[in-house]
Amino acid sequence: MEQLPNCPKCGSEYTYEDGSLLICPECAYEWTASDEEEQEFTVKDSNGTTLRSGDDVTVIKDLKVKGSSSVVKVGTKIKNIRLVESADDHNIDCKIPKIGAIKITPKYVKKS
Repeated sequence: MEQLPNCPKCGSEYTYEDGSLLICPECAYEWTASDEEEQEFTVKDSNGTTLRSGDDVTVIKDLKVKGSSSVVKVGTKIKNIRLVESADDHNIDCKIPKIGAIKITPKYVKKS
């Protein structure tokens, strides 16, 4: 038996198929399987390259660290990034040696 995805609106596990539509009986939300694929979380660097968790990136602009006098210099290589969904634009979670754990906006890095 094929496992259908949970409802993206309410999270119900009781979804069913009706032709090409997936329907939630609890909230009456209807969507297609292609809609589900388009909603996948993606992050792109300054050059438009898609980033994935575990990638290595290089900083392309000096970045001041908020609440500190530290600066992340141009050319700093960051290894093993982690992508997170965020309300603001800071979708890259990483650790930088001598600075610590910070979040960075993807437009200030490029994939190494």
